[in-house]
Amino acid sequence: MKRLAIVLAAGQGKRMKSKLYKVLHPVCGKPMVGHVLNAVQEVGCERSIVVVGHGAEAVKSYLGSSAEYVLQEQQLGTGHAVKQAGSLLAGEEGVTLVICGDTPLVTAETLEALFDLHHRKGAAATVLTAKMEQPYGYGRVIRGANGTVERIVEQKDCSPEEAAVQEINTGTYCFDNAKLFAALEKVTNNNAQQEYYLTDVIGILVQANEVVEGYAVTDVRESIGVNDRVALAEAEAVMRERIVRGHMLNGVTVIDPASTYIGADVTIGADTVVYPGTVLSGKTVIGEDCVIGPAAEIEDSVIQDGAKVKQSVLSRAEVGRETTVGPFAYLRPGAKLGAHVKVGDFVEIKNATLDDGSKVSHLSYIGDAKVGKNVNIGCGAITVNYDGYNKSITEIEDDAFVGSNVNLIAPVKVGKGAYVVAGSTITHSVPENDLAIARPRQENKTGYAEKIRARAKAKKQRQQES
Repeated sequence: MKRLAIVLAAGQGKRMKSKLYKVLHPVCGKPMVGHVLNAVQEVGCERSIVVVGHGAEAVKSYLGSSAEYVLQEQQLGTGHAVKQAGSLLAGEEGVTLVICGDTPLVTAETLEALFDLHHRKGAAATVLTAKMEQPYGYGRVIRGANGTVERIVEQKDCSPEEAAVQEINTGTYCFDNAKLFAALEKVTNNNAQQEYYLTDVIGILVQANEVVEGYAVTDVRESIGVNDRVALAEAEAVMRERIVRGHMLNGVTVIDPASTYIGADVTIGADTVVYPGTVLSGKTVIGEDCVIGPAAEIEDSVIQDGAKVKQSVLSRAEVGRETTVGPFAYLRPGAKLGAHVKVGDFVEIKNATLDDGSKVSHLSYIGDAKVGKNVNIGCGAITVNYDGYNKSITEIEDDAFVGSNVNLIAPVKVGKGAYVVAGSTITHSVPENDLAIARPRQENKTGYAEKIRARAKAKKQRQQES
């Protein structure tokens, strides 16, 4: 049977006290609504309708063509929100999943189990529930003698007996699509909040002698709905633990999970070791047998097999096989390192390629450059790429040697096998296998150092006497 989905993402989230709309707040680097939509798509929902309201354009900009959209101009309750999707789904046959966009911890496995129970029981609706020791604030799930769901009662409408029930409604449901939209036509706002509750659909279906089931999550933490920054931090902690555990079960060694941050979309190969203080985010891909950290910050980068990155920052960079980076290196966007490259301490690489076997060991800046194979760049060397108006390219061909404290004034080319003497400022290209030296001739002033010290001593004495 066709699976459909309605994701409720219209709320502003005033308790977040933020300019960013609630469902766009990230959990482990991905907006909450992104986590929800991923789970929905994993269980095979053929159409996903996102109900937007506050921040509609921002939500649509983030999700793009991965969903369809309907607008809830006035926030008049969850029932009213779902009803807005009727223009797209009311004529469909199938089972519709209704889920909130601020529940990032719900897993595809749980949603699959919800669908499975719904089909097995031939239910008109199935509620995802959770059992809490302190259920205050949540709608209570009231079951009948046979275990089916009779009704859901919101906290403000609970009698003392109903308030004592510990099974709560998570806000996620499966519905027979046709019966859902038929029941929504009968929902009123005669309640304490004067809102159209989606939960009233449950009572309407029960009165029509339809089967309503409840599936209790095995991990109550999946039921967390994020309404403020406290709940956001709780969700972050749970998600981070889940992500790190998943990588460890897939063969990654994480030395200290509590001090390691791995984003939701990061990929790591087997037998890689991640040391404490490391932050991996975005679409970062790390190969097998790598060593990452300690204290590495890597965003949207590709690290190939056997590479080592220690105490360094990488953003939209590529690191080749068996290459070492750090400590204290900075690879900016466009940095691309080949295999067996060495980038050492306090080296910055930006929009530059270093081919296989090349080395920039320490205290250098390589920007807007093409560096060939087996090139050695000495300490303090700089590609001077910007004249205040334009950025130009420096080319260093295979097997060249660039000495310490060299300035390469772009545009300039150092030919294959060429040698640039330390301390030179190079303004013209160096042909293949030539040696370039561009520094003033040294001149020694006999005894002049002693004269300088004598002058300084006399000046100090005059200052003291005055």
